[in-house]
Amino acid sequence: MECPHLGSSVCIAPDSAKFPQGSPSSWCCSGDYRCDDFVVNDTKLGLVQKVREHLQNLENSAFTSDRHRKRKLLENSSLNSKLLKVNGSTTALCATGLRNLGNTCFMNAILQSLSNIQQFCCYFKELPAVELRNGKTAGRRTYHTRSQGDNNVSLVEEFRKTLCALWQGSQTAFSPESLFYVVWKIMPNFRGYQQQDAHEFMRYLLDHLHLELQGGFNGVSRSVILQENSSLTASSKCCINGASTVVTAIFGGILQNEVNCLICGTESRKFDPFLDLSLDIPSQFRNKRTKNQENGPMCTLRDCLRSFTDLEELDETELYMCHKCKKKQKSTKKFWIQKLPKVLCLHLKRFHWTAYLRNKVDTYVEFPLRGLDMKCYLLEPENSGPESCLYDLAAVVVHHGSGVGSGHYTAYAAHEGRWFHFNDSTVTLTDEETVVKAKAYILFYVERQAKSGSDKL
Repeated sequence: MECPHLGSSVCIAPDSAKFPQGSPSSWCCSGDYRCDDFVVNDTKLGLVQKVREHLQNLENSAFTSDRHRKRKLLENSSLNSKLLKVNGSTTALCATGLRNLGNTCFMNAILQSLSNIQQFCCYFKELPAVELRNGKTAGRRTYHTRSQGDNNVSLVEEFRKTLCALWQGSQTAFSPESLFYVVWKIMPNFRGYQQQDAHEFMRYLLDHLHLELQGGFNGVSRSVILQENSSLTASSKCCINGASTVVTAIFGGILQNEVNCLICGTESRKFDPFLDLSLDIPSQFRNKRTKNQENGPMCTLRDCLRSFTDLEELDETELYMCHKCKKKQKSTKKFWIQKLPKVLCLHLKRFHWTAYLRNKVDTYVEFPLRGLDMKCYLLEPENSGPESCLYDLAAVVVHHGSGVGSGHYTAYAAHEGRWFHFNDSTVTLTDEETVVKAKAYILFYVERQAKSGSDKL
């Protein structure tokens, strides 16, 4: 039947559930609803579909815009969390923390300290990346597994990538998982998640970096880069176990060990290379635990250095084999520093064995931030320049707690004139007054290059 309004029979009957019954005058075409009210034809169906699509697009656009806005707010919040007020002006905190992977604070403290030894750190960051994978897997990201062989890991490469991740300011904390995996691979003593000695780790790390740099990786020796670096001259290199590397060029020094037989007076001299000096805390200071404690004199770094270099009579368990007397005799021993390194690493021996336990010496040791004068400990001080014996502090590793197998390690380090406190993933700006109150375990002093007015130790 033809509709009187449209002249067509293309009307669709209404759904009684959706449209209420109207007056008789509202219906036409044998029950069809009047087209001037709710007539729905093919054309209008298409328009409705287009409106729905348009509304859906608007909704999606609003959702996407809101998501971008939230992401931008989060990024700004992360950036603001790394902004500090220094001298009334806002400055970016570019330091990056290191996540604790399970009692790995000993490793984090050493890595943060080494990252602030500028000449050492810059050398590794400037090294070219090493491609450890070839063939079909080249260019793809792979994850380390325990089944991989030792030839698939490089301590130098992972150390380089870790140093590159620090001080970029792009993230608040970096996870050194790949480096820790390599440490497990090549240093079995540090496998597992128990607390370790930070000084022992530092020695293992430097020794293995030195060995890998000597041998190169994939047949390419990285010692060539050291030879091309004009700032590390031949006279500054100290060879330990073969050819010199950046490790020995920066941390390497030479000790002269003099032993005198007390029976015949025969003197024996031996030269020993070193990467760090381990200093005893004199026994008379071991009860003084805080800087402000008044009972007795304050222990200073000079006291520890003097104890290390003073003439010492060897006890019965350390009798010297005299080649002239042809038997073991009582003797004296004395150390001289024959050559000072560019970076002087001083380890305070805070842990010692008793009958059953390894106890901690919790004595506060006063140390200078600037002008540590090492001239009086040299074998030939007259041959040294006026500034070559002065050192300024670059970093300090601190052990908090009572024992070597427990407690926690943090580090203080100077970067671009400001001091930072590195506590795993947390990095905070601090001041010199806080640093000098720390109970140092390892001290890193950098040789002064230019003259500046400061007090000497």
